Amino acid sequence: MGRLVRWAKPPQLTVAAFASLVLVGAVLLSLPAATPGDARAPWDTALFTSASAASVTGLIVVDTPSYWSAFGEAVVLGLIQVGGFGIMALATVLTLVVGRRLGLRMAVRTRSETRIVTLGEVRELVTGILMVTAVFESVLAVVLTLRWWLGYGLPLPEAAYTGLFHAVSAFNNAGFALYSDSLTGFATDPWITVPVALGVIAGGLGFPVWVELWRFTRRRRERHHWSLHARITLVMTGLLLVVGFVAFLALEWSNPATMGGLSPRGKLLTAFFQAVMPRTAGFNSLDFGEMNTQTLLVTDILMFVGGGSAGTAGGIKVTSFAVLAFVIHANVRGEPTVHVAGRRLAEGTASQATTVVLLALGLVLAGTLTLMTVTSFTLDQVLFETTSAFATVGLSTGVTAELPLMGRMVLVFLMFVGRIGPITLASALALRRRPRLYELPEERPIVG
Repeated sequence: MGRLVRWAKPPQLTVAAFASLVLVGAVLLSLPAATPGDARAPWDTALFTSASAASVTGLIVVDTPSYWSAFGEAVVLGLIQVGGFGIMALATVLTLVVGRRLGLRMAVRTRSETRIVTLGEVRELVTGILMVTAVFESVLAVVLTLRWWLGYGLPLPEAAYTGLFHAVSAFNNAGFALYSDSLTGFATDPWITVPVALGVIAGGLGFPVWVELWRFTRRRRERHHWSLHARITLVMTGLLLVVGFVAFLALEWSNPATMGGLSPRGKLLTAFFQAVMPRTAGFNSLDFGEMNTQTLLVTDILMFVGGGSAGTAGGIKVTSFAVLAFVIHANVRGEPTVHVAGRRLAEGTASQATTVVLLALGLVLAGTLTLMTVTSFTLDQVLFETTSAFATVGLSTGVTAELPLMGRMVLVFLMFVGRIGPITLASALALRRRPRLYELPEERPIVG
């Protein structure tokens, strides 16, 4: 076993680590202590919940606050934290604390999990992960605790627990809530929805961006050179938030089942909150089951794109989406290379982004077709569910609990693959990689 771990490839270790986390979580959730009564949770329920929490998705087949005991909720919270932080990143932090030395093999493994550009950045990035996580979750927990304590009269211990749970769930883009209707009861309360939304945005930016922002604050007197990754992530994040905000306002403004009965201020607040959630957190302040078909389609697109790389968000990532847009722009102009913001994209970047998007599309479409075969739900509902699972979002039109066993296992697979990434899974399954020692004659097929 030691020899196997020693020689295993980083993608395989990533897959094995997350699979182990899901299985351990399922075992813990199937214990009698995880439910209030004497009966154990069925294995498929425990497995689905564990996969959803470890992949920081938020889809549920049972009501979290009523079905699970305090121990069960603690297991879910732990799975969210470990899944969001990253198995390999957490192992590296422990290595730094205990041994104060980062070995090359551990650096390689961590690089596979966090998508770091160079091995030299491993130590700084993992330290940044720890700092950013602690700061954001602590501040968010304090704000939410005070609101639930002073604003809603919860006892301080209960308010503190509720605030901590939602803070961890928000920053890790998980979407698990301790209320059966998620956050719809607080739809017009900015002291709840705005901090949660900001926590989701922070986690969805990705840790490399936050490390770079931290460097920027320390070098304010010097000219800071922003990396292309940071610029793309920040610009695309802002652009997608604006698009989502305008789309929700325009499509749901007069819908009596969602925004129709709210004041203009309430509509603006709920539109902002729902524009943030597809980035990819499963909280909702409006009932998606009552939304218009057009709104569901826009949400599908936002969920599929997702958030920033090397963070807690899912989807194909905003960088992959932007790279494809830049490639299209270059091809339309007839340019042989792709240039963005004064930089030329590295060789292989375009093909990597194309691979990610096509694999993601294939998985979502295959999952959608499977669910349509085994259920009687509409295409809108099924596509929304599979996209939410693959992009590790957690939003739902309310059909998750009604899925048969086959449908649940499809979503478990999509959540698992969506968390570790299509390329990571494909690389792990490719046990042998044979480099091409020669090139064949070139020929160009007709494209288009």
